[in-house]
Amino acid sequence: MTRALVIGKFMPIHKGHVALIEFAATQADEVIVSMSFTPNDTIGPQLRFSWIKEIFKDSPNIVPSIIKDDFDDESIPLAGRTNVWAATMRQVYPKIDIVVSSEAYGDPFAINLNATHISFDPKRSKVPVSASLIRAKPFQYWDFIPAVVRPYFVKKICFYGSESTGKSFMAQKMAKRYQTEFVPEVARELITSNDFTEADIIKIGYAQIERINEKIKTANKILFCDTDTITTQIYSRHYLHTVPAVLFELEKQVQYDQYFLFDIDVPWVADHMRDLGNERVKMFQVFKNELDQRAISYRLVTGNYQQREIMISKCIDEILAK
Repeated sequence: MTRALVIGKFMPIHKGHVALIEFAATQADEVIVSMSFTPNDTIGPQLRFSWIKEIFKDSPNIVPSIIKDDFDDESIPLAGRTNVWAATMRQVYPKIDIVVSSEAYGDPFAINLNATHISFDPKRSKVPVSASLIRAKPFQYWDFIPAVVRPYFVKKICFYGSESTGKSFMAQKMAKRYQTEFVPEVARELITSNDFTEADIIKIGYAQIERINEKIKTANKILFCDTDTITTQIYSRHYLHTVPAVLFELEKQVQYDQYFLFDIDVPWVADHMRDLGNERVKMFQVFKNELDQRAISYRLVTGNYQQREIMISKCIDEILAK
């Protein structure tokens, strides 16, 4: 049996890596994909490793492996470094016959392993991207990011504020504009009035997080969220006079990249769930205070609906251009 080795940090794994690994699988009976990590990596090792395993879960001859990089010495020349790598690999893995890479280290590394080096697309002409480029400008290189990796880079946008300020309308409108997903206020799917219980509010909290985790998988760069767990806490406190502790734990599970606080300078529109029309000023201040207490920055959304759309889209365009 011939065994090939592909090494890298895969931070993150991208379609160039995938093409390299799939090519390696045509050159050997088994391919070990050795993902190295250090404590200072900007993307956690277990998350990166889970991406690799998911991508190749249906390829039994591709064997992902994870190894702590506590053996490399960047102060010595490349030939010496690859000798150190090879010594470690011989201890960790079975006999390697082939090294497949796109990098300059391929030849000396293979020599030190007593293996053959097969180079794949060293000029990156087939897949012109690198992990560092993706980390720096993920949206510019979005098409090179595998579907399982994309949620890591999706920017979560929270439309936040009191009743009848246009959050739901704007979430749907922005999702259509940017050809992406939005997360609705799931409370409206679970309850039909404000006569709810503590069990109901806990169920709402979990359901909101679950919907975010579901929608982010198919989001296109941006995910618009109509409400958050802080909002659930506010209404729990208002109607039940208590906030279940689990809601504060759920709050920690999602960090939004941008908050938009919707002002109350649009007409009130009543429905069967809205009963705080006479307390708009008070509730706006409650929502604002919750952000201020947490030192969460936000953009204040004011004006008519057209003005709000222009203001929000300008901010989103700035985020996408980074």
